[in-house]
Amino acid sequence: MSVLPTIGLEVHVQLATETKLFCGCPTTFAAPPNTAVCPVCAGFPGVLPVLNRRAVELAIRTALGLGCEILPRTKFDRKNYFYPDLPKDYQISQYDLPFSRNGRLEVDIPHGPGGGTKVVRITRAHVEEDAGKSLHDRRPAETCVDLNRCGVPLMEIVSEPDLESPDEAHAYLAELKRLLLALGVSDCTMEEGSLRCDANVSVRPAGTTALGTKVEVKNLNTFKGVKRALEHEIARQSAALARGERIAQETRLWDEGRGVTAPMRSKEEAHDYRYFPEPDLPALEVPRAWVEEARRALPESPRARRGRFVSAHGLPASDAAVLTEEPAVADFFEALAREIGEAKAAANWVMGEMLARAKDAPGGFRALRVTPAAVGDLHRRVRGGAISANQAKEVLAEMAATGRAAAEVIAARGLAQVSDEATLAGAVASVLAENPGSVADYRAGKGAKAIGFLMGRIMKATGGRANPNRAREILEAELRGRAGA
Repeated sequence: MSVLPTIGLEVHVQLATETKLFCGCPTTFAAPPNTAVCPVCAGFPGVLPVLNRRAVELAIRTALGLGCEILPRTKFDRKNYFYPDLPKDYQISQYDLPFSRNGRLEVDIPHGPGGGTKVVRITRAHVEEDAGKSLHDRRPAETCVDLNRCGVPLMEIVSEPDLESPDEAHAYLAELKRLLLALGVSDCTMEEGSLRCDANVSVRPAGTTALGTKVEVKNLNTFKGVKRALEHEIARQSAALARGERIAQETRLWDEGRGVTAPMRSKEEAHDYRYFPEPDLPALEVPRAWVEEARRALPESPRARRGRFVSAHGLPASDAAVLTEEPAVADFFEALAREIGEAKAAANWVMGEMLARAKDAPGGFRALRVTPAAVGDLHRRVRGGAISANQAKEVLAEMAATGRAAAEVIAARGLAQVSDEATLAGAVASVLAENPGSVADYRAGKGAKAIGFLMGRIMKATGGRANPNRAREILEAELRGRAGA
Protein backbone atom coordinates (compact mmCIF):
# COMPACT_ATOMS: atom_id res chain seq x y z
CA MET A 1 0.00 0.00 0.00
CA SER A 2 1.33 3.41 -0.95
CA VAL A 3 1.14 5.84 1.96
CA LEU A 4 1.91 9.49 2.60
CA PRO A 5 3.51 10.46 5.93
CA THR A 6 2.70 13.62 7.86
CA ILE A 7 5.17 14.86 10.48
CA GLY A 8 5.17 17.65 13.05
CA LEU A 9 7.99 18.29 15.51
CA GLU A 10 8.05 19.65 19.06
CA VAL A 11 11.50 20.97 19.89
CA HIS A 12 12.54 21.88 23.45
CA VAL A 13 15.41 24.36 23.58
CA GLN A 14 17.21 25.25 26.80
CA LEU A 15 17.54 29.03 26.99
CA ALA A 16 21.06 30.25 27.72
CA THR A 17 20.48 31.77 31.14
CA GLU A 18 22.80 31.47 34.15
CA THR A 19 19.92 30.79 36.53
CA LYS A 20 16.65 28.89 36.39
CA LEU A 21 13.30 30.18 35.18
CA PHE A 22 11.72 30.95 38.55
CA CYS A 23 14.60 30.91 41.08
CA GLY A 24 18.28 31.76 41.44
CA CYS A 25 19.68 28.24 41.18
CA PRO A 26 22.43 27.80 38.55
CA THR A 27 21.79 25.99 35.27
CA THR A 28 25.32 24.52 35.17
CA PHE A 29 25.49 21.22 33.31
CA ALA A 30 26.78 18.08 35.06
CA ALA A 31 26.73 19.48 38.60
CA PRO A 32 26.66 16.70 41.24
CA PRO A 33 23.11 15.34 41.61
CA ASN A 34 20.71 17.46 43.66
CA THR A 35 23.20 20.26 44.34
CA ALA A 36 21.57 22.95 42.15
CA VAL A 37 18.24 22.85 43.99
CA CYS A 38 16.38 25.21 46.31
CA PRO A 39 12.92 25.20 47.96
CA VAL A 40 11.41 26.91 44.87
CA CYS A 41 12.51 24.45 42.19
CA ALA A 42 12.11 21.52 44.61
CA GLY A 43 8.46 22.47 45.13
CA PHE A 44 8.44 23.12 48.87
CA PRO A 45 5.11 24.34 50.27
CA GLY A 46 4.64 28.09 50.54
CA VAL A 47 7.42 29.18 48.17
CA LEU A 48 6.76 31.61 45.31
CA PRO A 49 8.28 31.67 41.81
CA VAL A 50 9.84 34.85 40.35
CA LEU A 51 10.16 35.06 36.56
CA ASN A 52 13.69 35.31 35.10
CA ARG A 53 13.91 38.49 33.00
CA ARG A 54 16.78 37.15 30.90
CA ALA A 55 14.69 34.12 29.90
CA VAL A 56 11.96 36.49 28.67
CA GLU A 57 14.51 38.46 26.62
CA LEU A 58 15.79 35.27 24.98
CA ALA A 59 12.24 34.09 24.35
CA ILE A 60 11.46 37.37 22.55
CA ARG A 61 14.61 36.98 20.46
CA THR A 62 13.72 33.38 19.57
CA ALA A 63 10.15 34.27 18.61
CA LEU A 64 11.27 37.16 16.42
CA GLY A 65 13.88 34.98 14.72
CA LEU A 66 11.09 32.56 13.82
CA GLY A 67 8.90 35.36 12.50
CA CYS A 68 6.31 34.76 15.22
CA GLU A 69 3.62 37.10 16.43
CA ILE A 70 4.44 37.99 20.05
CA LEU A 71 1.36 38.26 22.18
CA PRO A 72 1.15 41.56 24.11
CA ARG A 73 -0.22 39.67 27.09
CA THR A 74 0.79 36.17 28.06
CA LYS A 75 0.41 34.02 31.15
CA PHE A 76 1.72 30.84 32.72
CA ASP A 77 -0.30 27.73 33.47
CA ARG A 78 0.08 24.63 35.58
CA LYS A 79 0.32 21.40 33.60
CA ASN A 80 -0.59 18.68 36.08
CA TYR A 81 0.87 15.20 35.92
CA PHE A 82 2.77 12.84 38.19
CA TYR A 83 6.34 11.78 37.56
CA PRO A 84 8.91 10.88 40.24
CA ASP A 85 11.22 13.64 38.93
CA LEU A 86 8.52 16.34 39.05
CA PRO A 87 8.43 17.33 42.74
CA LYS A 88 5.51 19.79 42.49
CA ASP A 89 3.38 17.26 40.56
CA TYR A 90 2.90 20.00 37.98
CA GLN A 91 5.03 21.84 35.44
CA ILE A 92 4.77 25.59 34.98
CA SER A 93 4.15 25.96 31.24
CA GLN A 94 1.83 27.91 28.92
CA TYR A 95 -1.47 26.82 27.45
CA ASP A 96 -4.04 29.14 25.88
CA LEU A 97 -1.96 32.33 25.86
CA PRO A 98 1.50 31.24 24.69
CA PHE A 99 4.37 33.65 24.44
CA SER A 100 4.24 33.68 20.63
CA ARG A 101 2.51 32.00 17.68
CA ASN A 102 2.12 31.89 13.91
CA GLY A 103 5.74 31.82 12.81
CA ARG A 104 7.58 30.26 9.90
CA LEU A 105 10.96 28.78 9.04
CA GLU A 106 12.29 28.51 5.49
CA VAL A 107 14.14 25.25 5.00
CA ASP A 108 16.30 24.14 2.10
CA ILE A 109 15.48 20.51 1.27
CA PRO A 110 18.67 19.21 -0.36
CA HIS A 111 17.36 16.07 -2.05
CA GLY A 112 14.34 13.90 -2.76
CA PRO A 113 11.18 14.62 -4.76
CA GLY A 114 10.39 17.61 -2.56
CA GLY A 115 13.82 19.18 -3.12
CA GLY A 116 13.95 22.96 -3.00
CA THR A 117 12.74 25.45 -0.42
CA LYS A 118 9.97 24.59 1.99
CA VAL A 119 8.20 26.88 4.44
CA VAL A 120 7.43 25.11 7.71
CA ARG A 121 4.81 26.89 9.78
CA ILE A 122 5.42 27.38 13.50
CA THR A 123 2.27 26.89 15.54
CA ARG A 124 3.61 28.40 18.75
CA ALA A 125 6.79 28.98 20.72
CA HIS A 126 6.18 29.12 24.45
CA VAL A 127 8.22 29.19 27.66
CA GLU A 128 8.16 26.49 30.31
CA GLU A 129 10.31 24.95 33.03
CA ASP A 130 12.06 21.63 32.70
CA ALA A 131 11.47 18.63 34.94
CA GLY A 132 14.14 16.68 36.80
CA LYS A 133 15.82 13.55 35.57
CA SER A 134 15.29 9.89 36.45
CA LEU A 135 18.54 7.92 36.54
CA HIS A 136 18.16 4.21 35.89
CA ASP A 137 21.82 3.25 35.83
CA ARG A 138 23.17 4.39 39.20
CA ARG A 139 22.04 1.50 41.41
CA PRO A 140 21.02 -2.04 40.48
CA ALA A 141 17.23 -2.46 40.15
CA GLU A 142 16.63 1.09 41.44
CA THR A 143 15.77 4.45 39.91
CA CYS A 144 17.39 7.57 41.34
CA VAL A 145 16.10 11.12 40.91
CA ASP A 146 18.23 14.20 40.17
CA LEU A 147 16.35 17.49 40.57
CA ASN A 148 19.10 19.74 39.18
CA ARG A 149 17.20 20.30 35.92
CA CYS A 150 13.94 21.19 37.66
CA GLY A 151 13.11 24.77 36.69
CA VAL A 152 15.68 25.08 33.87
CA PRO A 153 14.12 27.48 31.29
CA LEU A 154 12.94 25.94 28.04
CA MET A 155 11.42 27.30 24.87
CA GLU A 156 9.10 24.76 23.24
CA ILE A 157 8.83 25.31 19.48
CA VAL A 158 5.90 23.45 17.91
CA SER A 159 5.65 23.09 14.15
CA GLU A 160 2.56 22.50 12.08
CA PRO A 161 2.37 19.03 10.44
CA ASP A 162 4.03 20.38 7.30
CA LEU A 163 6.87 17.88 7.02
CA GLU A 164 6.40 15.00 4.62
CA SER A 165 9.47 12.81 5.04
CA PRO A 166 12.25 11.98 7.51
CA ASP A 167 14.67 13.89 5.26
CA GLU A 168 12.53 17.02 5.53
CA ALA A 169 12.36 16.62 9.31
CA HIS A 170 16.15 16.33 9.48
CA ALA A 171 16.58 19.44 7.30
CA TYR A 172 14.12 21.39 9.46
CA LEU A 173 15.94 20.49 12.68
CA ALA A 174 19.31 21.40 11.19
CA GLU A 175 18.06 24.80 10.00
CA LEU A 176 16.34 25.46 13.34
CA LYS A 177 19.56 24.68 15.21
CA ARG A 178 21.56 27.00 12.93
CA LEU A 179 19.06 29.79 13.59
CA LEU A 180 19.07 29.30 17.37
CA LEU A 181 22.87 29.36 17.44
CA ALA A 182 22.94 32.53 15.32
CA LEU A 183 20.41 34.16 17.67
CA GLY A 184 22.60 33.25 20.64
CA VAL A 185 19.67 31.92 22.65
CA SER A 186 21.02 28.41 23.30
CA ASP A 187 24.12 26.28 22.80
CA CYS A 188 21.85 23.57 21.31
CA THR A 189 24.04 20.75 22.66
CA MET A 190 21.88 17.64 22.34
CA GLU A 191 24.32 15.58 24.42
CA GLU A 192 23.64 17.91 27.36
CA GLY A 193 19.88 18.12 26.86
CA SER A 194 19.93 21.68 25.52
CA LEU A 195 18.03 20.61 22.41
CA ARG A 196 15.47 17.82 22.55
CA CYS A 197 12.84 16.73 20.08
CA ASP A 198 9.55 14.84 20.10
CA ALA A 199 8.02 13.83 16.78
CA ASN A 200 4.35 13.43 15.86
CA VAL A 201 3.88 11.19 12.83
CA SER A 202 0.98 9.66 10.98
CA VAL A 203 0.45 7.98 7.62
CA ARG A 204 -2.51 7.95 5.26
CA PRO A 205 -3.20 6.03 2.05
CA ALA A 206 -2.07 7.86 -1.08
CA GLY A 207 -4.96 9.68 -2.73
CA THR A 208 -6.73 10.47 0.55
CA THR A 209 -6.75 13.81 2.37
CA ALA A 210 -7.84 12.94 5.92
CA LEU A 211 -4.83 12.70 8.23
CA GLY A 212 -4.09 9.38 9.87
CA THR A 213 -3.91 8.69 13.60
CA LYS A 214 -1.07 10.60 15.21
CA VAL A 215 1.65 8.78 17.15
CA GLU A 216 4.14 10.70 19.31
CA VAL A 217 7.74 9.43 19.43
CA LYS A 218 9.99 10.43 22.33
CA ASN A 219 13.60 9.82 23.41
CA LEU A 220 15.09 11.30 20.23
CA ASN A 221 18.59 12.40 21.19
CA THR A 222 20.29 13.03 17.82
CA PHE A 223 19.23 14.35 14.43
CA LYS A 224 20.22 11.02 12.93
CA GLY A 225 18.08 9.31 15.58
CA VAL A 226 15.08 11.47 14.63
CA LYS A 227 15.46 10.45 11.00
CA ARG A 228 15.86 6.73 11.81
CA ALA A 229 12.93 6.76 14.26
CA LEU A 230 10.64 8.40 11.72
CA GLU A 231 11.67 5.93 9.02
CA HIS A 232 10.92 3.03 11.37
CA GLU A 233 7.62 4.47 12.57
CA ILE A 234 6.40 5.21 9.04
CA ALA A 235 7.25 1.65 8.02
CA ARG A 236 5.55 0.23 11.14
CA GLN A 237 2.35 2.19 10.60
CA SER A 238 2.33 1.44 6.87
CA ALA A 239 2.62 -2.29 7.53
CA ALA A 240 -0.18 -2.13 10.09
CA LEU A 241 -2.50 -0.36 7.64
CA ALA A 242 -1.66 -2.91 4.95
CA ARG A 243 -2.76 -5.65 7.37
CA GLY A 244 -6.03 -3.82 7.99
CA GLU A 245 -5.10 -2.93 11.56
CA ARG A 246 -6.08 0.24 13.40
CA ILE A 247 -3.29 2.62 14.45
CA ALA A 248 -3.47 3.43 18.17
CA GLN A 249 -2.99 7.03 19.28
CA GLU A 250 -0.14 6.66 21.73
CA THR A 251 3.29 7.80 22.84
CA ARG A 252 6.16 5.53 21.87
CA LEU A 253 9.83 5.51 22.87
CA TRP A 254 12.65 5.23 20.36
CA ASP A 255 15.16 2.50 21.20
CA GLU A 256 18.37 3.60 19.49
CA GLY A 257 20.17 0.33 20.09
CA ARG A 258 17.44 -1.88 18.64
CA GLY A 259 16.32 0.63 16.03
CA VAL A 260 12.62 0.31 16.94
CA THR A 261 9.89 2.23 18.75
CA ALA A 262 8.04 0.69 21.69
CA PRO A 263 4.76 1.69 23.39
CA MET A 264 5.11 4.01 26.39
CA ARG A 265 1.57 5.14 27.19
CA SER A 266 -1.70 6.04 25.51
CA LYS A 267 -1.56 9.56 24.14
CA GLU A 268 -2.88 12.23 26.48
CA GLU A 269 -5.13 15.07 25.42
CA ALA A 270 -4.85 18.60 26.81
CA HIS A 271 -7.72 18.04 29.24
CA ASP A 272 -5.84 15.11 30.77
CA TYR A 273 -3.30 17.57 32.15
CA ARG A 274 -5.94 19.69 33.90
CA TYR A 275 -4.37 22.97 32.82
CA PHE A 276 -5.26 26.00 34.88
CA PRO A 277 -3.66 29.47 35.29
CA GLU A 278 -0.62 29.58 37.58
CA PRO A 279 -1.96 31.47 40.61
CA ASP A 280 1.48 32.53 41.90
CA LEU A 281 2.51 34.39 38.73
CA PRO A 282 0.75 37.47 37.32
CA ALA A 283 0.06 37.75 33.61
CA LEU A 284 3.03 39.14 31.70
CA GLU A 285 2.59 42.32 29.68
CA VAL A 286 5.22 42.50 26.92
CA PRO A 287 5.93 46.16 26.03
CA ARG A 288 5.98 46.86 22.30
CA ALA A 289 9.12 49.00 22.70
CA TRP A 290 10.90 46.00 24.24
CA VAL A 291 9.95 43.86 21.27
CA GLU A 292 11.04 46.44 18.69
CA GLU A 293 14.37 46.93 20.41
CA ALA A 294 14.97 43.19 20.22
CA ARG A 295 13.90 43.14 16.56
CA ARG A 296 16.48 45.81 15.65
CA ALA A 297 19.22 43.75 17.33
CA LEU A 298 18.48 40.54 15.42
CA PRO A 299 21.50 39.12 13.56
CA GLU A 300 21.51 38.05 9.94
CA SER A 301 19.84 34.65 9.60
CA PRO A 302 22.03 31.67 8.62
CA ARG A 303 19.99 31.20 5.44
CA ALA A 304 20.52 34.83 4.41
CA ARG A 305 24.20 34.57 5.29
CA ARG A 306 24.59 31.47 3.12
CA GLY A 307 23.09 33.34 0.20
CA ARG A 308 25.39 36.30 0.75
CA PHE A 309 28.48 34.09 0.93
CA VAL A 310 27.54 32.75 -2.51
CA SER A 311 26.56 36.07 -4.10
CA ALA A 312 29.05 38.46 -2.49
CA HIS A 313 32.04 36.17 -1.94
CA GLY A 314 31.54 33.88 -4.94
CA LEU A 315 31.71 30.71 -2.86
CA PRO A 316 30.09 27.41 -3.91
CA ALA A 317 26.84 26.70 -2.09
CA SER A 318 28.46 23.68 -0.43
CA ASP A 319 31.19 25.89 1.08
CA ALA A 320 28.66 28.45 2.26
CA ALA A 321 26.66 25.71 3.99
CA VAL A 322 29.68 24.46 5.93
CA LEU A 323 30.79 27.95 6.93
CA THR A 324 27.38 28.93 8.33
CA GLU A 325 26.82 25.89 10.54
CA GLU A 326 28.10 27.89 13.52
CA PRO A 327 28.21 31.68 13.96
CA ALA A 328 31.81 31.55 15.24
CA VAL A 329 32.93 29.76 12.08
CA ALA A 330 31.14 32.22 9.78
CA ASP A 331 32.50 35.22 11.70
CA PHE A 332 36.06 33.86 11.50
CA PHE A 333 35.76 33.25 7.77
CA GLU A 334 34.56 36.78 7.05
CA ALA A 335 37.33 38.31 9.16
CA LEU A 336 39.96 36.13 7.46
CA ALA A 337 38.59 36.95 3.99
CA ARG A 338 38.99 40.66 4.79
CA GLU A 339 42.48 40.01 6.17
CA ILE A 340 43.87 38.25 3.08
CA GLY A 341 41.51 39.56 0.40
CA GLU A 342 40.77 36.10 -1.00
CA ALA A 343 37.42 34.57 -0.03
CA LYS A 344 38.06 31.10 -1.46
CA ALA A 345 41.48 30.85 0.18
CA ALA A 346 39.96 31.96 3.48
CA ALA A 347 37.21 29.36 3.12
CA ASN A 348 39.79 26.64 2.45
CA TRP A 349 41.76 27.53 5.60
CA VAL A 350 38.63 27.50 7.76
CA MET A 351 36.98 24.39 6.28
CA GLY A 352 40.22 22.45 6.16
CA GLU A 353 42.72 22.86 8.96
CA MET A 354 40.63 25.07 11.27
CA LEU A 355 37.62 22.76 11.44
CA ALA A 356 39.91 19.73 11.68
CA ARG A 357 41.56 21.26 14.75
CA ALA A 358 38.17 22.25 16.22
CA LYS A 359 36.90 18.67 15.99
CA ASP A 360 39.47 17.56 18.57
CA ALA A 361 39.31 20.68 20.77
CA PRO A 362 37.25 20.25 23.99
CA GLY A 363 35.57 23.62 23.49
CA GLY A 364 35.10 23.32 19.73
CA PHE A 365 35.89 26.10 17.28
CA ARG A 366 35.74 28.88 19.87
CA ALA A 367 38.49 27.15 21.89
CA LEU A 368 41.09 27.51 19.11
CA ARG A 369 43.74 29.98 20.23
CA VAL A 370 44.27 31.63 16.88
CA THR A 371 42.94 34.83 15.33
CA PRO A 372 42.08 35.71 11.73
CA ALA A 373 45.10 38.05 11.69
CA ALA A 374 47.40 35.20 12.76
CA VAL A 375 46.08 32.86 10.05
CA GLY A 376 46.38 35.70 7.55
CA ASP A 377 50.05 36.08 8.48
CA LEU A 378 50.58 32.34 7.99
CA HIS A 379 48.80 32.48 4.62
CA ARG A 380 51.11 35.24 3.41
CA ARG A 381 54.18 33.25 4.48
CA VAL A 382 53.00 30.30 2.39
CA ARG A 383 52.32 32.55 -0.60
CA GLY A 384 55.73 34.17 -0.20
CA GLY A 385 57.53 30.83 -0.17
CA ALA A 386 58.70 31.03 3.46
CA ILE A 387 57.16 27.63 4.22
CA SER A 388 55.32 24.99 2.22
CA ALA A 389 51.60 24.31 2.37
CA ASN A 390 52.21 21.02 4.16
CA GLN A 391 54.45 22.70 6.72
CA ALA A 392 51.77 25.34 7.24
CA LYS A 393 49.36 22.66 8.45
CA GLU A 394 51.83 21.65 11.12
CA VAL A 395 52.39 25.27 12.09
CA LEU A 396 48.68 26.06 12.30
CA ALA A 397 48.06 23.05 14.53
CA GLU A 398 50.53 24.41 17.08
CA MET A 399 49.24 27.97 16.70
CA ALA A 400 45.68 26.82 17.43
CA ALA A 401 46.78 24.80 20.46
CA THR A 402 49.17 27.32 22.01
CA GLY A 403 48.31 30.75 20.65
CA ARG A 404 51.89 31.26 19.41
CA ALA A 405 52.54 33.34 16.29
CA ALA A 406 53.47 31.71 12.99
CA ALA A 407 56.97 33.24 12.96
CA GLU A 408 57.67 31.91 16.45
CA VAL A 409 56.54 28.37 15.59
CA ILE A 410 58.45 28.33 12.31
CA ALA A 411 61.65 29.48 13.99
CA ALA A 412 61.32 27.07 16.91
CA ARG A 413 60.79 24.08 14.62
CA GLY A 414 63.32 25.12 11.99
CA LEU A 415 60.71 24.97 9.28
CA ALA A 416 61.73 27.98 7.22
CA GLN A 417 61.82 27.00 3.56
CA VAL A 418 65.16 26.92 1.72
CA SER A 419 64.95 29.20 -1.33
CA ASP A 420 68.62 30.06 -1.67
CA GLU A 421 69.66 29.32 -5.28
CA ALA A 422 73.09 27.97 -4.47
CA THR A 423 71.83 25.67 -1.73
CA LEU A 424 69.04 24.28 -3.91
CA ALA A 425 71.36 23.84 -6.90
CA GLY A 426 73.77 21.90 -4.70
CA ALA A 427 70.97 19.62 -3.44
CA VAL A 428 69.78 18.99 -7.01
CA ALA A 429 73.30 18.18 -8.23
CA SER A 430 73.88 15.79 -5.32
CA VAL A 431 70.58 13.94 -5.89
CA LEU A 432 71.20 13.62 -9.64
CA ALA A 433 74.66 12.21 -8.98
CA GLU A 434 73.20 9.62 -6.59
CA ASN A 435 70.40 8.56 -8.97
CA PRO A 436 71.72 8.08 -12.52
CA GLY A 437 68.90 5.63 -13.24
CA SER A 438 66.31 8.37 -12.91
CA VAL A 439 68.31 10.58 -15.24
CA ALA A 440 68.27 7.74 -17.76
CA ASP A 441 64.48 7.37 -17.28
CA TYR A 442 64.06 11.07 -18.08
CA ARG A 443 66.11 10.71 -21.26
CA ALA A 444 63.99 7.66 -22.20
CA GLY A 445 60.79 9.72 -22.11
CA LYS A 446 59.66 8.85 -18.58
CA GLY A 447 59.86 12.46 -17.43
CA ALA A 448 56.94 12.60 -14.99
CA LYS A 449 58.03 9.47 -13.16
CA ALA A 450 61.66 10.59 -12.96
CA ILE A 451 60.87 14.11 -11.76
CA GLY A 452 58.47 12.85 -9.12
CA PHE A 453 61.05 10.45 -7.72
CA LEU A 454 63.88 12.98 -7.81
CA MET A 455 61.79 15.70 -6.14
CA GLY A 456 61.07 13.29 -3.32
CA ARG A 457 64.83 12.71 -2.86
CA ILE A 458 65.51 16.46 -2.91
CA MET A 459 62.87 17.13 -0.25
CA LYS A 460 64.31 14.33 1.89
CA ALA A 461 67.83 15.66 1.45
CA THR A 462 66.75 19.13 2.65
CA GLY A 463 64.62 17.89 5.52
CA GLY A 464 61.46 18.92 3.68
CA ARG A 465 62.56 22.55 3.68
CA ALA A 466 63.37 23.05 0.01
CA ASN A 467 61.10 25.51 -1.78
CA PRO A 468 59.37 22.91 -3.99
CA ASN A 469 58.57 25.26 -6.86
CA ARG A 470 62.07 26.67 -7.16
CA ALA A 471 63.68 23.25 -6.59
CA ARG A 472 61.58 21.77 -9.37
CA GLU A 473 62.53 24.57 -11.75
CA ILE A 474 66.25 23.97 -11.09
CA LEU A 475 65.80 20.20 -11.41
CA GLU A 476 63.95 20.40 -14.73
CA ALA A 477 66.50 22.84 -16.16
CA GLU A 478 69.35 20.53 -15.16
CA LEU A 479 67.58 17.46 -16.65
CA ARG A 480 66.88 19.27 -19.92
CA GLY A 481 70.53 20.25 -20.12
CA ARG A 482 71.68 16.69 -19.54
CA ALA A 483 69.16 15.31 -22.02
CA GLY A 484 70.41 17.73 -24.64
CA ALA A 485 73.93 16.66 -23.99
